[in-house]
Amino acid sequence: MSTVYRLKASEIDHHFLEEIQAKFGEKEIEIVVSEFDETDYLFKSESNKNRLLKAIKNVKEHQNLVEVNLEDLQ
Repeated sequence: MSTVYRLKASEIDHHFLEEIQAKFGEKEIEIVVSEFDETDYLFKSESNKNRLLKAIKNVKEHQNLVEVNLEDLQ
């Protein structure tokens, strides 16, 4: 069995550890810790990367922006 948890280091507490113990019981487990960079993940897809870079450029150049009035959403 394999389970992936993605959380901030500050969120690791006794409840988290208890959940792991409840799920795996007496089984031997391996814990691998690695930093997760969301930007790298989002840039893995070339089309997604291009779309994000275009959006960043639009924001910097104040083009193609959509203004939303929060009161209209209620």
